[in-house]
Amino acid sequence: MKNNLLKLRKSIDQLDGKVVQLLNKRAQYVLQIKQIKNKFNASFYSPQREQEVYKNVCLNNNGPFSNEILKNIFREVMSGSLALETKLKIAYFGPEGTNTHLAALKKFGTASVYFPVPSIKDVFVEVEKGRADYGLVPVENSTEGTINHTLDLLIDSELKICSEIAIPITHNLMSSLGDLNKIKKIYSHYQAIAQSRIWLETHLPNVLVVEVASTAKAAQLAQKDKTVAAIAPEVAANVYNLKIIARGIEDLNDNITRFLVIGKNFSKATGNDKTSIMISIKDKVGALHKILTYFQNYKVNLTNIESRPSRKKAWDYFFFIDFVGHVNDSKIKKILSDLEESTAFIKVLGSYPKCEL
Repeated sequence: MKNNLLKLRKSIDQLDGKVVQLLNKRAQYVLQIKQIKNKFNASFYSPQREQEVYKNVCLNNNGPFSNEILKNIFREVMSGSLALETKLKIAYFGPEGTNTHLAALKKFGTASVYFPVPSIKDVFVEVEKGRADYGLVPVENSTEGTINHTLDLLIDSELKICSEIAIPITHNLMSSLGDLNKIKKIYSHYQAIAQSRIWLETHLPNVLVVEVASTAKAAQLAQKDKTVAAIAPEVAANVYNLKIIARGIEDLNDNITRFLVIGKNFSKATGNDKTSIMISIKDKVGALHKILTYFQNYKVNLTNIESRPSRKKAWDYFFFIDFVGHVNDSKIKKILSDLEESTAFIKVLGSYPKCEL
């Protein structure tokens, strides 16, 4: 048994050496690409290329690793490769240790430079001023609905939606000791508390639960007091040096939040894209129905539609519409042309690769 184990481990070591050689060979190609991009002043981050890499990884995967595990590995490979070209600066709606922070890490990997800002508006400002290359903001939750403030900011901003990511929201109970029996008080954001109510009532019915501004704030409080626990995402445990007592304590396992990556440029078509637009319709009977028939006529799938007050006059609304396709697709061009004739105002917010869970 011992000889067989040593033999297998030696084989793994040899393969690891080859993997390192191949990764460095890949990095040499990345450096050549950097020279070409510098020559033509091209953007270093390419959402469409990111999707191509993930697609190729999954197509070449014969197991036993799952596609998700390999995509996580290659996310770090791409993050490190991008760092050879430039250190991307990513602003996100903080604080550190929240689900937005987790989404940023899952999107751009650990080799990028991250800095939290106190509001969604500040994310837009950092990118607009050029202090961040990209920003990441929440836009929709499967149980709580749309984050309206994000939509309102898209109305006036010249920034574009250039990518998206959707992640399952998992709540974890954590403390500095990691001992369930030592907990006398629990802190968390009100949504995390509400979404973990059944578990709390079953396992800690007599423990005081207190609402705070964020899951990160709860983790900070737990870090300072050994009798305090926090309900927070796993990234908070890493940031604030806490031990996870129980994972996945949420009542529903299909709680998903969608985040937008905002930047200054449109993304190129990948063949699996989504477009977001904002329109203001003319004030007459059947106006919205007419607009929706354009999508039906061209057999384009609508994935979301939301209305928001224009804030310019009473009962005047903007409609935010997401649909499958890219602005450079022929039938999408026809729809947009029809919309220009039938709406009072239209703005393309972005065309970008569709995300996958």
